[in-house]
Amino acid sequence: MRYLVTGGAGFIGSHYVRGLLAGELAADVERVHVLDKLTYAGNLANLADAADDPRYSFVHGDICDGELLDGVIPGHDVVVNFAAETHVDRSIHGPQDFVLTNVVGTQTVLDACLRHSIPRVVHIGTDEVYGSIDVGSWTEDSPLLPNSPYAASKASAELLARAYHRTYGLPVSTTRCSNNYGPYQFPEKVIPLFVTNLIDGANVPLYGDGLNVRDWLHVDDHCRGIQIVVERGEAGAAYNIGGGEELTNRELTEVILRHMGREWDSAVQQVPDRLGHDRRYSLDDSRIRALGYAPTRTFDQGIAETVRWYVDNPDWWRPLKTSA
Repeated sequence: MRYLVTGGAGFIGSHYVRGLLAGELAADVERVHVLDKLTYAGNLANLADAADDPRYSFVHGDICDGELLDGVIPGHDVVVNFAAETHVDRSIHGPQDFVLTNVVGTQTVLDACLRHSIPRVVHIGTDEVYGSIDVGSWTEDSPLLPNSPYAASKASAELLARAYHRTYGLPVSTTRCSNNYGPYQFPEKVIPLFVTNLIDGANVPLYGDGLNVRDWLHVDDHCRGIQIVVERGEAGAAYNIGGGEELTNRELTEVILRHMGREWDSAVQQVPDRLGHDRRYSLDDSRIRALGYAPTRTFDQGIAETVRWYVDNPDWWRPLKTSA
C-alpha cells in the first residue's frame, strides 16, 4: 500500500508515519510520502527515525496548493489528512489561518483526491466539533456544535468530507479523537507545557477553576484507531476514537506535579479562564470498538512515559519553546 500523509511532520502525523514504517500499524507498507508545510508545529526532527528508510519521502508544501497536490497525490492507495492548525488559543487570537488551512486546505485535498480517483481517504478530526456536554457521551450522530474558531473550522472540514462522499462518491471517512498526549507534542499544549515549565522551575498556568474535563488518549492508541478506520472503516462514516480516561484539568495538573516532585502551592498559578472554554468532552466510541479498537495504554502508564520523555529530551523541545 502506498500512503500519502499530509501534516506528517506534526505530532500525531509523525507518530502515524513512524508506526507505518516500523510495521506496527500495517504489514503491507510499500511507500509513505509525507507532505507538510513545516509551520511552527511541523518539525522534520519528528521524522528523523524515518529519514533513512527507502520507502519514505518528503515534500515541503501547503495543502491549499492544488497544483502541488496534482503532482503529489496520484499513485497513492491511501491519503490520510492530518494537516491542520490545531491550537485553540491561537485560533481565538487569529481565526483566519485556521479557516484557510482547515477548511480551504481540506477542500483542496478532497478535490485532488477526487480528480485522481484515490481509493481510500481518511480525514483526521477532533471531538471539539461537538462543543461541550454536561453529562453522558457523544455518539457520531450527535450534532456538531463547535464553540471555538478552531473547532468550527474542523467541523466545517468534516462537513465538506461528508458532502464529497454524498455528492461525488469520494471514499472518505472521518475520525474524531479525544485529547492526545505523548512524546513529540509541541510544548504549547497543556501536558508538554506544564512538564517543560516544571523542568525549568517555572509555574504552570491553570485556567479558571481547573474543573474542565477532558478524555485523554495516548497518541499511539490514536494511530492504531486511525489505521482501523483506514482498513475497515465505512466510506462516508465518522468514527469517535477515545481514550476512556476522563480527568479534570485540576486532576491532570496534580498527576503531573506528582511525577515532577512539585507541590501545588509553589507551582500552580491559576489564570483567567480561556474565552469560550468548553466545560466537558466525552466520547462514546463503541462504533470503532466494534471494529476491534481498544486503548492499550492506561493513563498512569502513558503519562509516566511521556513525562520521562520530556525530561530526557530537552534538546528536542527547548528550541521549539524558545522560538514560540
